[in-house]
Amino acid sequence: MTQPPPPPLPPPPAAPGVHVRCAGCRMILTVAAGVTEFACPSCKLPQMLPPELMAPKNPPQQQQQLKPAHGIDPTKIQLPCAHCKAILNVPHGLARFKCPQCETDLAVDLSKLKNLMYPPPPEEVNEMAIEVERDEDEGGMSGETFTDYRPPKLSIGPPHPDPIVETSSLSAVQPPEPTYNLKIVDNLEASKALSCLQIETLVYACQRHNQHLPNSSRAGFFVGDGAGVGKGRTMAGLIWENWRNGRRKTLWISVGSDLKYDARRDLDDVGATCVEVHALNKLPYSKLDSKSVGVKEGVVFLTYSSLIASSEKGRSRLQQLVQWCGSDFDGLIIFDECHKAKNLVPEAGSQPTRTGEAVLEIQARLPEARVIYCSATGASEPRNLGYMVRLGLWGFGTSFSDFREFLAALEKGGVGALELVAMDMKARGMYVCRTLSYKGAEFDIVEAPLDDKMMETYKRAAEFWAEMRVELLSASAVLNEEKSNYSQLWRVYWSSHQRFFRHLCMSAKVPAAVKLAKEALNESKCVVIGLQSTGEARTEEAVTKYGLELDDFISGPRELLLKFVEENYPLPEKPEPLPGDESVKELPKKRHSATHDVSIKGRVRKIAKWTPASDEEIESDSANDSNESDDEFQICEVCNMEEERKRLLQCSCCGKLVHSACVVPPVVDDVPHDWTCQSCKEKTEEFLQARQVYLQELQKRYDGAFERKMKIFEAIRSLDLPNNPLDDIIDQLGGPDKVAEMTGRRGMLVRAANGKGVTYQARNTKDITMEMVNMHEKQLFMDGKKLVAVISEAGSAGVSLQADRRAINQRRRVHLTLELPWSADRAIQQFGRTHRSNQASAPEYRLLFTNLCGERRFASIVAKRLETLGALTQGDRRAGPSLSAYNYDSTYGKKALMMMYRGIMELDPLPVVPPGCSSEESDKVQDFMLKAKAALVSVGIVRDTVLGNGKDNFKFSGRIIDSDMHDIGRFLNRLLGLPPDIQNRLFELFVSILDLVVQNARSEGHLDSGIVDVRAKHIEMQGTPKTVHVDQMSGASTVLFTFILDRGITWESASSLLEERKKEGIGSSSDGFYESKREWLGKRHFILAVESSTSGMFKIIRPAVGESVREMPFPELKSKYRKLTSLEKARSGWEDEYEVSSKQCMHGPNCKLGSYCTVGKRLQEVNVLGGLILPVWGTIEKALEKQARQSHKRLRVVRVETTTDKHRIVGLSVPNSAVESVLRDLAWVHEIED
Repeated sequence: MTQPPPPPLPPPPAAPGVHVRCAGCRMILTVAAGVTEFACPSCKLPQMLPPELMAPKNPPQQQQQLKPAHGIDPTKIQLPCAHCKAILNVPHGLARFKCPQCETDLAVDLSKLKNLMYPPPPEEVNEMAIEVERDEDEGGMSGETFTDYRPPKLSIGPPHPDPIVETSSLSAVQPPEPTYNLKIVDNLEASKALSCLQIETLVYACQRHNQHLPNSSRAGFFVGDGAGVGKGRTMAGLIWENWRNGRRKTLWISVGSDLKYDARRDLDDVGATCVEVHALNKLPYSKLDSKSVGVKEGVVFLTYSSLIASSEKGRSRLQQLVQWCGSDFDGLIIFDECHKAKNLVPEAGSQPTRTGEAVLEIQARLPEARVIYCSATGASEPRNLGYMVRLGLWGFGTSFSDFREFLAALEKGGVGALELVAMDMKARGMYVCRTLSYKGAEFDIVEAPLDDKMMETYKRAAEFWAEMRVELLSASAVLNEEKSNYSQLWRVYWSSHQRFFRHLCMSAKVPAAVKLAKEALNESKCVVIGLQSTGEARTEEAVTKYGLELDDFISGPRELLLKFVEENYPLPEKPEPLPGDESVKELPKKRHSATHDVSIKGRVRKIAKWTPASDEEIESDSANDSNESDDEFQICEVCNMEEERKRLLQCSCCGKLVHSACVVPPVVDDVPHDWTCQSCKEKTEEFLQARQVYLQELQKRYDGAFERKMKIFEAIRSLDLPNNPLDDIIDQLGGPDKVAEMTGRRGMLVRAANGKGVTYQARNTKDITMEMVNMHEKQLFMDGKKLVAVISEAGSAGVSLQADRRAINQRRRVHLTLELPWSADRAIQQFGRTHRSNQASAPEYRLLFTNLCGERRFASIVAKRLETLGALTQGDRRAGPSLSAYNYDSTYGKKALMMMYRGIMELDPLPVVPPGCSSEESDKVQDFMLKAKAALVSVGIVRDTVLGNGKDNFKFSGRIIDSDMHDIGRFLNRLLGLPPDIQNRLFELFVSILDLVVQNARSEGHLDSGIVDVRAKHIEMQGTPKTVHVDQMSGASTVLFTFILDRGITWESASSLLEERKKEGIGSSSDGFYESKREWLGKRHFILAVESSTSGMFKIIRPAVGESVREMPFPELKSKYRKLTSLEKARSGWEDEYEVSSKQCMHGPNCKLGSYCTVGKRLQEVNVLGGLILPVWGTIEKALEKQARQSHKRLRVVRVETTTDKHRIVGLSVPNSAVESVLRDLAWVHEIED
């Protein structure tokens, strides 16, 4: 690059710079003052100045005026300025421009640019290095997820009755020092009512409540303990502590009104017998502290639905509670099971829930209240944290201006970011999250395949829904209804379609559930069966329609279909009955008797507008009034002769006046009072005849449509659809006498004593109210009088059904999930019914799925929630039971779906061969594509379809709208409504494309793998950790740790591992040392390959980096490596690679990243930012964006444990090349005082 002659201005004096040697080509470069990042003009390697050559913190004034340097832009050419030597990002094709640094005019010398435009031929790619790099990007294997939990800084109270664990990522963080002294500590130590970890929660919650956020409202506390740890009793302890401090009013908001009895029990257990509990739903809407109501103090217990309730007079419960508390209220507000307030910040297109808004409002109106958020599943997704405003994670005085900014940062950071938030909250003393150890609990996914009869039923049902869709489309097209009615019809159609097939899937699992339940009972265990829907609505409709006594149980799917067709099949309007013989006489009468402005059809006639006359006109008219009447004489409309009014005939229909002699034929007899003229008679008969033809046509259309509707009813009744699963299970397991039912339904069908027919009866009896029936059934189960319990979400919130040591029934629980809930929040709540504190044995979980791929929709949602759920409520996503094999609703899933749709619609080639086809058999592939397209048409995903003719004969044309292209939920829902064969093939195609997408993401370094374990043979902390930030409120800090890792495996360790396998007889003939077939830099790479537990796969162990994360298939191993017979050769090569890798990476001495590259390097430096991360989030993001390597740009959460002193750190990994940038941006660093 040269300056264009002549220069417009004399060049300014040269700025002082520094001379450095390029890390790549070793050329001496001059770097201008103020520039810290640059690329070598010769080898184009991006690099930065060594720290010792960085500019001082307060440079001279003239240097401060220089523009800030930016990173290398790979889309542009990097050229040095001829004057100030700054490296510039120059767009291709730009010939003249001004240097942004020194403002000198510059021109590009094209002759010199050719060398840069045409780089030398690419160097040979080191495949082994790429393999190792992929492994490093993916991270180590996941280690032990849980660690045993004991309060780290408190020793008050007895140990918890059951083993409690904490995720290892959370256990790497220490809470602040406890400073609060409990007033009730002596009572608690004497009664032993609370365990040490429950007392720890009390201390930290009260300590946090003494702090205020930067916006002046009182800080809140989040109890995220898992289901069954004992949150209820902890809340009771908090109420008692506040009572003893003079705060006598508490609001306790929960999910069900019957949990009030549990609240009373918990308060009694901690010794707070004097604290009254008032159920708000039993109190009037007037002032709570008035004389008539008399609630002066105590606990007001209410549900979330009560919080948004109001009376007929418009008084709201929220206003009533705020008035009772008073504006300076500083007592407790407990949001128990606070996940009910989620969706305050919903996804695009939906509205925030009223509950979420009410929870937000009561916090805003009582700023001094001591808020407790309490839930095992409080933040399954980051957006569900929106109502937790008192945690102070966003808003004034934080790194995020509002919740949406906070949410965007978390979603960008992925699963690992959620885990960091949990750690942040614990470090600041606002969060506890322990869970019961799942040790002993067994998880099993049980596939319940459809039998032949059920398969046939399913196929016929899928075909029926497809035919009914076509029928509805035709019927709607004939009617040409309004758009709103039309869209409403299809909304109801698809929701009924989804519910129908969900019922069918659930019914298909009933035989397997009954078999598993009977096996468990035979093994002296007891059974809990969880489902979501009871089918009560269908049952009640059928009982209303058919009576209380029926031949057999109701078929939910059949009743749902009948109801849908009855209420939604579009019929034309039924015509009025045709008039009879008297019509000709009746019509004039009607017209005669009608008022002058109303027609015989009852429609108001349009009449001329009457303008009121002015006063002058009225006066002049009245002056000319005479005694004569205009009515006495009228004119005949035939002969135009004037005649007395009484001698003229008047038509009762049109009002025409005529002489009786002028009429043809003349009228000679007495005139009837309803006489009609001839023209009116003719018109009336014509009208009636035309109307009769029209009505007959309408009737014909109506009868045809009605007949088609009746045929649909017949077709529905001919389908052999299964009974309501809930009634079926209870019946097959011994009836209501043997099965305890805890659901929300009011009545049930019971088989008659003689076995013939069923009767509908209420679930409660004279002695037990409807409100208490679930509590009564629970007691029968816990007392062992019933050994099977069926629970639904509505009836079981907060209920304890574990093998409680205090209960009579201590048999091991076998928990069957017949139907997975819509969200993982609910799944965790359901699992938590049978896995709780003080249990004699842990439960066995059996999750039932059919072999229909579409049904995995429900598992997919749950798996997605479970992954992120573990991330915040339990800190680590691997903590919950893993269903990730069924998780499709992800960014990768959406991408795979779009690729599949575009392939089927022949817009792009399919990236994989469809199932059951091979690439050679094009006919089979075409046949599959045709069937797939027809299937997508039948479930309404492909729209506007036209069947081609001529050369395009039998080809579909249509389109998939953009919103459907990425809608995994809709695809999996609609998939359920296809016949099993094409359903499974389409699903297999989707999954194989998804696998490919995930594999590509992994190889490109984009895969979000949550917390990654850093593994090495030897890990030591280097130097003293550096504190880079301190939180003013809690005193918690952000600390930079540096570790030195030795990842290598010595020859002795590798050979002894091989020998041991041979001795134990677990090795295969292919186990042994291998060398790469190709050479790099004149050397070959050596590995040890041993067969893994997966058939045909081999574990790969390398001298420099140890065991590889990815296992290698045997064909790939044979193609890349050859087995060594000479142990001496293997030893020599292994030891040489082990030694060389301590100093350099696998790319050799001329690696472009120089000392920053870690690929295949045995000795490695790892930097981790631990402690508080949220306050420095933005700084780290900016530093990572400048990194050259793609995998270094991603926020990665890592877990490192030193080998000697077992010191564990979880935090953000900072690439070596970004450390200086991060430290400089964080502005201050000082050594931790030991």
